[in-house]
This record gives sequence, structure tokens and C-alpha cells, in this order.
Amino acid sequence: MLFLEETQLNRRQLCTAASLVAILTFQQGMISEPVKAVDKADDNQQDDGVLGPIKSLFDPNEKTKSGKVLPKAYLKSAKEVLKTLRESLKEDPQDMSKFRRTADAAKESIRDYLSNWRGQQAVAKEESYMKLEEVFRSLARFYSKAGPSASLSGEVKSEILHDLDIVEEYL
Repeated sequence: MLFLEETQLNRRQLCTAASLVAILTFQQGMISEPVKAVDKADDNQQDDGVLGPIKSLFDPNEKTKSGKVLPKAYLKSAKEVLKTLRESLKEDPQDMSKFRRTADAAKESIRDYLSNWRGQQAVAKEESYMKLEEVFRSLARFYSKAGPSASLSGEVKSEILHDLDIVEEYL
């Protein structure tokens, strides 16, 4: 009978000790978590988890390659101008129907860009905005001299494509 009581006591002690170890291990894990979070913040890792994409979805601004923060709508509009204008410039003017389609798409994106962003203080001093304005002036100068249906010369095309590359670097 005495041996049976000692065995039960040992089982009880063993269960209590195991529970105590489990609790202490769990608490140790809870205590070390804030330290890990601080270490991540110190390493400049921006891991917002689930909230990061949600925040960026509602944030009206976006960081550019050069590190500047600009309105998302501006970046989208400027990138659309770059895309359509490049397509138009690279199109063969001999295929008139295809050329007209790409030129009309470029003209429409330029109109949209200018109607939304001309004179806007948020972007007026940005390099990309100023360089795009230069591109538009170059196109206007050429077409005012040569006429609305004239084909761009190789020199003007290369100059505009170079300027578009510069704009893309700023975006």
C-alpha cells in the first residue's frame, strides 16, 4: 500500500513538473517575441504583414524608383503616355492604318495626361513632368512646321525616345 501511494505522488509530481515546464516554455516564447519585433524594426525591414497591401491600396501616393513620393494617378498617367508614345514612335509609318491607331492612342493618352496634370502643384516641379512637357513641345514644334500628317524625322524620333528614357528613370 505504501508503495502505491509513493507511485501516485511521483506521478503527481511528474505531471506538475511537466505542466510547470510547459508553462515556463510558453511564457519564455511570449517574452522573447517583442525583442524579435524590435530587432526586425532595427534592421529597417518593413514587413507590415496583412496591413501593408491594404495601406498601399488606399494610399494615394507611391514611391518612385528615385525615392520620391508622387500621386499614383500621376504615375499611372505618365507611364501610359510613355508606353503609347513609344509604341507610336516605333511603328512603321508605311503601314498607315496601324500607324494611325498607335498615334491616336498616344494622342489620347497625352490629352488625358495634360487635362489632369497641367499646372498641378503636386507635380509641376518634378523632373518627369518637366521632361514630358519638353517632349510635348518638341512634338508640337515639329508638327507646326511640317504639318499634322508629316512623318517624324529620325533625328526628332531619337531625341524624343531619349527624353522618354530619361522620364522613365524618374518614374
